[in-house]
Amino acid sequence: MTGQSIPANERLIFAMDVPECDQAKALAEDLGDSVTFYKLGLELMMSGGYFELMEWMLKRNKKVFADLKFFDIPATVGSAVRQLKDRGASFLTVHGNQSMMEAAAANKGNDLKVLAVTVLTSLDRGDLDDLGFDCDVEALVVSRARRAFEAGCDGVISSGLEVPMLREHVDDKLLVITPGIRPVDNRPIGDQKRVVTVEQAFSSGADYIVVGRPIRDAESPRAAADSIQQTIAAQF
Repeated sequence: MTGQSIPANERLIFAMDVPECDQAKALAEDLGDSVTFYKLGLELMMSGGYFELMEWMLKRNKKVFADLKFFDIPATVGSAVRQLKDRGASFLTVHGNQSMMEAAAANKGNDLKVLAVTVLTSLDRGDLDDLGFDCDVEALVVSRARRAFEAGCDGVISSGLEVPMLREHVDDKLLVITPGIRPVDNRPIGDQKRVVTVEQAFSSGADYIVVGRPIRDAESPRAAADSIQQTIAAQF
């Protein structure tokens, strides 16, 4: 179990994976106080109105995770993080090598936390072979997490399957955010392959979980979110 002091209701991050900002606002209104923390990704960024949506959420006392996975030359990554740091987001993702992570960490300011992507939960052993990685998933996740910590990043994105190894081999100060959550069972769905349940994620040592489709596509998104929040509260 993680030792980080985090309000239980903030440990659930809802992935707001919808195409339009108006749709995102309507869904957030429907979810009400069942969700406090929202992940806003590339789809919404490309729709227009991303920062207006972020401000709208911040005014409603919501927290925002800017999941933009910055990947470019270090100077550009550093400049992009510097542009974002005063927008009010709590988390930002970067997805690159040591110098990119260092540039992000050097420009994040005091309030924005930089999270390094280890290995996307949509990738499995076959995908890593295709990308040319001659090592197993666990070794790659631990290696990237160590390098992220050395670079000054605040945390990592990691499947719950690898969290126990992170807690064993990387400093406990590193935040671990776990996507690929399936509240009922851990069978892969859609593009997610390395998945775990809510209980498995937190018992393994995750600090936060990211849940998208199991809430968004539920008959009642608010009821689905409330159910997950109850499960989280029971863990802490």
